[in-house]
Amino acid sequence: MSILVTRPSPAGEQLVGRLRAMGRSAWHLPLIDVAPGRELAELPARLAACRPGDMVFLVSRHAISYADAWLNRHGGHWPASLRYYAVGRTSGLLMHQVSGRPVEWPAEGQTSEDVLLLPSLSAVAGRRALILRGNGGREVLKQTLQQRQVSVCYCECYQRRPVFYEGDEQSRRFIQLGVNTIVITSGEMLQQFYTLIPEYFRTSWLLGCRLVVISERLAMLGRQLGWTDIVVANAADNDALMRVLL
Repeated sequence: MSILVTRPSPAGEQLVGRLRAMGRSAWHLPLIDVAPGRELAELPARLAACRPGDMVFLVSRHAISYADAWLNRHGGHWPASLRYYAVGRTSGLLMHQVSGRPVEWPAEGQTSEDVLLLPSLSAVAGRRALILRGNGGREVLKQTLQQRQVSVCYCECYQRRPVFYEGDEQSRRFIQLGVNTIVITSGEMLQQFYTLIPEYFRTSWLLGCRLVVISERLAMLGRQLGWTDIVVANAADNDALMRVLL
């Protein structure tokens, strides 16, 4: 097995390092890099506008890291009167570590749908929710909360920016390396990687690889694009991906 990891740094590099330490052949091709979000300056005011019992949703480690760094630099804080929800255990633990606040996250899965199944979110009419995210995404979370009579606001805390490669060159390189397993952790990156690879190499190599993803929603997208060998990890963190890949 030769594994291609597409998640951004540093998580992608860390996963490749762990795989190689276990004797696996692994390579890193980050499809996106991450930069500060365009609405970070508005975060303190948006937190201050929340009332006791309102909700803050943290969609990733990037959202937490950039938001917490901004608050620390500008004398802000995470209000104790709010309820904090993370999309996944890794993000939840990080949020608790940096803020000291209680954080809820789903016991299984790391998707918006999993978070929305939490019992404490079943009766939330009249509250406000602030979703800390990247540049786009989490529409399912917003729409479902609005259906539950919640007033929802976004705050872009980080930006995902595509990294550009030459598709023919990369295809030939990974075929030469024997890559037959590809790890992709978002729908945005899955579509980006599929588009990167020229059509000839899609049919002769790419769609014959095993695709490792982190949700059933991603698996469905993979099947729509033409993959047949798809494995779903039960979380997006490197520990869960290692369990699948080993």
